[in-house]
Amino acid sequence: MIKNLSELQFTNNVTFFVGENGSGKSTLLESIAVKCGFNLNGGSQNNVYTGNTEEITLSDHLRLSWLPKVNNGFFLRAESFYNFATYLDELNQEEGTGDVYGPYGGISLHKQSHGESFLSLFNNRFNSKKALYLLDEPEAALSPARQLSLLKIIHDLSTKSNAQFIIATHSPILLGYPDATILSFDGEEIEETSYEMTEHYQITKYFLENPKAMLNQLFKED
Repeated sequence: MIKNLSELQFTNNVTFFVGENGSGKSTLLESIAVKCGFNLNGGSQNNVYTGNTEEITLSDHLRLSWLPKVNNGFFLRAESFYNFATYLDELNQEEGTGDVYGPYGGISLHKQSHGESFLSLFNNRFNSKKALYLLDEPEAALSPARQLSLLKIIHDLSTKSNAQFIIATHSPILLGYPDATILSFDGEEIEETSYEMTEHYQITKYFLENPKAMLNQLFKED
């Protein structure tokens, strides 16, 4: 439970936040983004624009400690990704060169499908060494195959470029990343758990092995 949080240490290059909706995982991730100087709608320290997101008051009570401090990175907020794509279009119109789209596949994110625009961001923008990438439900626009593509990107950046990822997710595919730290927000305290102990894994595994039995139980009349 986020209200009982006193300290979290991130010692792994890949950390996942898991928990039911409303458990606080996205709130904590957004607050970390604010303290890093990233735009709350999504982006890096260099992306200055406004959107319709609410102010995150938790960030006022949060203190981050780096050794050394990392300034490079990006905050992906799936639900406000449209705002970020619109910001890039407006910036491109102001500059009139088309160079704005370079780090995002060379074309407007609005001219790509939702999943393609996410992968364009991951493939082209996520390339900094010693960077911090904060991803809030990146699976929202990705098919299972493209979630696997994201895992490859995470692996390459975290092992070859020493990038760090903190990801809030409901995806059992992403959570399967080997040797990642998984923090559960569903108890009284935020606690580390194993992949096989997550509800995401257990429910998905049971459904794939017993779809008829699970659906019969779900649709059973009281």
